Amino acid sequence: MQNLVAIVGRPNVGKSTLFNRLTQSRQAIVTETAGTTRDRQYGKVNWNGQEFSLVDTGGWVVNSEDIMEDEINKQVRIAIEEADVILFVVDVMNGLTDLDSSVAQMLRRSDKKVVVVSNKSDNFDLGHQSAEFYSLGLGDPFNVSAINGSGTGDLLDHILALFSKDSEEEIVEDIPKFAVVGRPNVGKSSIINALLGEERSIVTDIAGTTRDSIYLRYNKFGMDFYLIDTAGIRKKGKVTEDLEYFSVIRSIRVIENADVCVLMVDATRGIESQDLNIFSLIQKNRKGLVVFVNKWDLVEEKDNIVMKTFENAIRNRLAPFTDFPIIFGSSLTKQRILKVMDTAKEVYQNKKRKIATSKLNEVLLPIIGKTPPPANKGKYIKIKYITQLPNTQVPSFVFFCNLPQWVKEPYRRFIENRMRENWNFSGTPINVFFREK
Repeated sequence: MQNLVAIVGRPNVGKSTLFNRLTQSRQAIVTETAGTTRDRQYGKVNWNGQEFSLVDTGGWVVNSEDIMEDEINKQVRIAIEEADVILFVVDVMNGLTDLDSSVAQMLRRSDKKVVVVSNKSDNFDLGHQSAEFYSLGLGDPFNVSAINGSGTGDLLDHILALFSKDSEEEIVEDIPKFAVVGRPNVGKSSIINALLGEERSIVTDIAGTTRDSIYLRYNKFGMDFYLIDTAGIRKKGKVTEDLEYFSVIRSIRVIENADVCVLMVDATRGIESQDLNIFSLIQKNRKGLVVFVNKWDLVEEKDNIVMKTFENAIRNRLAPFTDFPIIFGSSLTKQRILKVMDTAKEVYQNKKRKIATSKLNEVLLPIIGKTPPPANKGKYIKIKYITQLPNTQVPSFVFFCNLPQWVKEPYRRFIENRMRENWNFSGTPINVFFREK
């Protein structure tokens, strides 16, 4: 189960630069203006074969003129509540400020593992100035320069050493793990309560290694699966649930631990930006997907044309990935909630689907023969052989050819679409690789 690390600190200390450095991306916008980061950034960090999730937060401010101050500070509190490890970024060039001290006071109360990151230590002399950060009472400061990367390797080693190695009660690995995700007030609690309403439906209630994730085993009506739940879904946490960021940071936890995610959409509101954020988390983590349009009982006109229009709108917003099931129902009236779980089980089976090498070649080589990859600079790409890779998270296929570097994205999508036409991969991502034979 993946760990979550949050970056906190006052504005302009280099949090977003550090985020970009550790995730090796340019996701977070970096400017000289304080308060640039408002929407949360979420990324993956790979270091020494281990992976963890990283969340960038807005700068902690008090009594500023920024009208977003309360919202940003609430989001920082959520990040602190959710994270396993907190990187408290301070600026060695500006030294210790009152805002740093107020953040430190909050972190000391949080009882979390905190690492003081003394940023902008671009040279040896500046590194000496970090001694004043010992007065924060949060341990040794780590001197780094997010802009040129110095010191970040030692910091990452230290972060990995802090992760808890506690092993909890074993979760049966070959039972599917489903997660219900969506933005606040979409009906996640209702569907979980409807499914787990009767005591006899819960066989075990196993805490995961992360503080919040709970595995609820459901086995009746011929089904057997784990529902991954969090404290945020079952009971309101310490933070008000109307906060949009709350749904995303909690979703990170749940999505990473699931095999298939049920993304709930509000029929009365349609697809909103928050739904797209959660969908992108599902895609980043290569999870199976079922879309459940909830509150369908509240829609006045429910004929097939309205349903088809709604379905097309969802697929268009989530394109280019469009091969996933969409179910219309209501968690309040329990309409089609068992169908949702049945469909999630089918998606799980699609994710595990294995296709014989002989069948792959028999079906796909004639299609490729009719529509080969476009020639590049007079060179023709010849695909000779196809096989499925064993033991992968999602179905992954290798196409052996003479010039793999010339195969472009449109042709990759063409191949993926032909595969989806011939085999049922509904709801699951698939990987298509081109390699030299």
